[in-house]
Amino acid sequence: MTEVCFLAKILVIVESPAKAKTIEKFLGKSHYTVKASVGHVRDLPKSKLGIDIENNFEPGYINIRGKGDLIKDLKKSAKKASKVYLATDPDREGEAISWHLEHILGIENDEPCRIEFNEITKDAIRKAIKNPRKINLDLVDAQQARRVIDRLLGYQISPVLWQKLRKGLSAGRVQSVTTKLICDREKEINAFEPVEYWTIDAKSESKTGEDIDFKLSAIDGKKAEIHNEEEVNKILEIIENKDLHVVKIESKKRKKSAPKPFTTSVLQQEGVNRLGFSTKKTMMIAQELYEGIDVKGEGTVGLISYIRTDSNRISEEAKGKAEVFIKETLGNEYYKEEKKSSEKKSSKKVQDAHEAIRPTSVDRTPDSIKDSLSKDQYKLYNLIWRRFVASQMSDSEFELMNVECQIENYTFKATGSKMIFDGYTKVYNFYDREDRMLPEISEGDDLKVNGIFPEQHFTQPPARYTEASLVKTLEELGIGRPSTYAPTIATILNREYVEKSGSSLQPTELGILVTEILEANFAKLMDVDFTAKLENELDTIEEGEANWKEVVKESYEPFEEAIKEALENIEKVNMDVETDEICELCGSNMVIKYGRFGKFMACKNYPECKNTKPIVNKIGVKCPKCGEGEIIVRKTKKGRAFYGCSKYPDCDFIEWNKPVEEVCPECGSYMTEKVSKKGKKHICSNKECGFEKTIEE
Repeated sequence: MTEVCFLAKILVIVESPAKAKTIEKFLGKSHYTVKASVGHVRDLPKSKLGIDIENNFEPGYINIRGKGDLIKDLKKSAKKASKVYLATDPDREGEAISWHLEHILGIENDEPCRIEFNEITKDAIRKAIKNPRKINLDLVDAQQARRVIDRLLGYQISPVLWQKLRKGLSAGRVQSVTTKLICDREKEINAFEPVEYWTIDAKSESKTGEDIDFKLSAIDGKKAEIHNEEEVNKILEIIENKDLHVVKIESKKRKKSAPKPFTTSVLQQEGVNRLGFSTKKTMMIAQELYEGIDVKGEGTVGLISYIRTDSNRISEEAKGKAEVFIKETLGNEYYKEEKKSSEKKSSKKVQDAHEAIRPTSVDRTPDSIKDSLSKDQYKLYNLIWRRFVASQMSDSEFELMNVECQIENYTFKATGSKMIFDGYTKVYNFYDREDRMLPEISEGDDLKVNGIFPEQHFTQPPARYTEASLVKTLEELGIGRPSTYAPTIATILNREYVEKSGSSLQPTELGILVTEILEANFAKLMDVDFTAKLENELDTIEEGEANWKEVVKESYEPFEEAIKEALENIEKVNMDVETDEICELCGSNMVIKYGRFGKFMACKNYPECKNTKPIVNKIGVKCPKCGEGEIIVRKTKKGRAFYGCSKYPDCDFIEWNKPVEEVCPECGSYMTEKVSKKGKKHICSNKECGFEKTIEE
């Protein structure tokens, strides 16, 4: 009898063990077995191209090495099961994994074995089980086209870099264009020439003695543009000792609508901007929240909906629950009765098929489950929950007051504002906003000027990309898809084409060289329009409007001849940089070389002298602990920079923030440097002291 029950079990296959654990809890072990494929089980071989170009780009898939036992176990379980359901992620990649599983397990092509869900909750899983469908081959073909094109370009262009520079380098359709964007921005910064300009502020007061700050906004009715000190002095001569005459007072109310719920790219941007997470970390934690967290009193449950989406759309059921929550906890006035469609029409149908990223239950507030989450999980869940709730809330309302004054032909303006109703900002607000109300003033008043303050400025170069601004640019240009942004940024950092300076991304010497070689030999690969056009063509494949192999052929043909020519005409670039450091073994100069694991120093007299040593990056500060060693930059196994003593292991000084020579005037501890968007600060290393000071650039 037990044997019959076991044979009657239904097998459900997902990608990850965490997801399997959550789903098995909802379905129950008595009738279902849930197993994980741990990602792809079949792929192109790593050791060779794996694509038969002569045979219409036929891919040669193989079972992934190291997954033999797992595949054997899945086959054994499938043979015993009464039914097999493939429950991989609801996107192209997930569809392709299910297609490969279907092939390996011998499931008939027309068998309705595919189930999908947008969130891992009991209701969503049970509903999906009742509505299985056949594998969508259009989705599979779109994924195959991307995989084959990226393999053709990556595996055939990368050897050009190996011969030109060194082994271990790589080129790719998305990663190379992304690196180029960062290199191009650096060129703009280096070529930038600052332009001088001036502003003039006037301090005044109302008849009741309250201070008002005005700014020169127009000259002769046109926007004020002051280019040098000579022009400033001419203005000061004219307006000196004259009153401001109030010519116009304008008061109006303004509303600000709530932001829409998260798409993948906006979540990544806000993860960087609000939480200080990398895009990779944001997606990793979001995946954990999606797949399931063991919540006290509930067990394992998926906390957020599917995390790869281009849509702002929210289901009617989720909207309805949000309405009840907002009205009951905040009040009716905080719910936005005027329903505006949050759907965003997009050609990217696979992503837009999903809802925006939202909590699976609005009643599961961040604070109610805080004890079940890690610190970082709580931060991200709190951000997602608040953004979703805010998206269904009323507008915030402000009262704005603009005062316009005149001295001769010079117009000065002052602006005040007051919040009338906080609306959605009650839940989602990242700004310490203060009302800036102006005192009682009437048109026709003459206001005494207590001081004129001219200030010199210079235009600033464009800012380097941060991970957030880079993701925004990639999305705007149509390069890649939201699911590729985090791994792309991680790749160019790991390859050392790009490095982080604070939160900014800047190209390395290697990244600039690689970009120059690729631009010279493969202009089309580095063409933003080519990459964006291909993304659109992948969408047409998915929609069943194009043949995937024809798209591959059309995309690959322009590169075929260029690859042959580049390999034939290649000339080796010597990247060695000679230094003043002398080899202690033979007396020759040491040179900086690039190896598999980055830069190192080697004797110029190689191969006669094989002396090598690591590069020590000194910051010019003595160790505050031992006073003898130099502070050097070191890296953890994961590549995170930290600061340590050159006398290690004799001195074990370690600091995450960059130490500076300055000593805290309050407690005598060493100071460290902290760089943010607001500027540079020196802060005391003694947390109990808390002394800090702003450093002028």
